[in-house]
Amino acid sequence: MSTIFIDRDGVINENRVDYVKCWEEFRFLPGAREAIAQVTRAGHRVIVCTNQAAIARGLVSVEIVEEIHQRLIAEVAGFGGAIEKVYYCPHPKDGNCSCRKPRPGLLLRARDELGADLSDAVFVGDSMTDVRAALAAGVRPILVLTGLGIEQFRDHHREASGPFRIAMNLQDAVEVFLRGRHAQAGIQTTLERACYAALAMTAPSDPLSMLHKRLAMLA
Repeated sequence: MSTIFIDRDGVINENRVDYVKCWEEFRFLPGAREAIAQVTRAGHRVIVCTNQAAIARGLVSVEIVEEIHQRLIAEVAGFGGAIEKVYYCPHPKDGNCSCRKPRPGLLLRARDELGADLSDAVFVGDSMTDVRAALAAGVRPILVLTGLGIEQFRDHHREASGPFRIAMNLQDAVEVFLRGRHAQAGIQTTLERACYAALAMTAPSDPLSMLHKRLAMLA
């Protein structure tokens, strides 16, 4: 039994520029609940790790965030999936805490409190802070291109201190995980080749536009 850590906003649900402040603003991304159920049926643990700076900014209370997470767990359970626990960082971006990603505190808490084995775990996120947190904890990262993923890859891919896989969305990342492709070093997928090729293009000058076009061809 392995552990798959999953970021919340942009991976399980849609990102909002003003944060998710109540359950009514929580919108599941297509296939996210089914993907978690697939991991559960395969016998693996699912743990969510998310930064929630909206708490520190006074936009949402701890009680509301925890209610959202209980409803998230219940919704996923209705599809046959199981989220063991949701860990979240309530601190501001400049709070210098140990739990805000890209620091690995949330993953290390799961190791210490739940006995999660980090040696064969993966972390699926839409930000390079997720990738960096995974690498800092000794976990294999998968960057999805939903949420902030495309822009994060374009602007911050060089910030990673080690290798990471790329997936279209959570469903695709789950397939990568279940097929063991997350552990295959040095072999790029068609998607990964398209992403890096778009960055290497000198014309047009906008690699984001080129990446969107290449992804549309793969869809």
